[in-house]
Amino acid sequence: MAVAEIKYEIVEQIAVLSESSKGWTKELNLISWNDKEPKYDIRDWSPDRKMRKGVTLTEEEAKILMKALESRGL
Repeated sequence: MAVAEIKYEIVEQIAVLSESSKGWTKELNLISWNDKEPKYDIRDWSPDRKMRKGVTLTEEEAKILMKALESRGL
């Protein structure tokens, strides 16, 4: 069984949240997956742009997350 290739486009690089000693960066980006509506995405990227597993959020989910963080004083 062939594994389907995932197509993505980084629409906007929003922020680098951290960087490891090996150069991997944890980033918040707006990414379009498989030509669909862009979503907010938090994941690790290697210096040569390989990715690790991450979390994607719709705009509504991102708003809820922001409100939750703000309610904790962040």
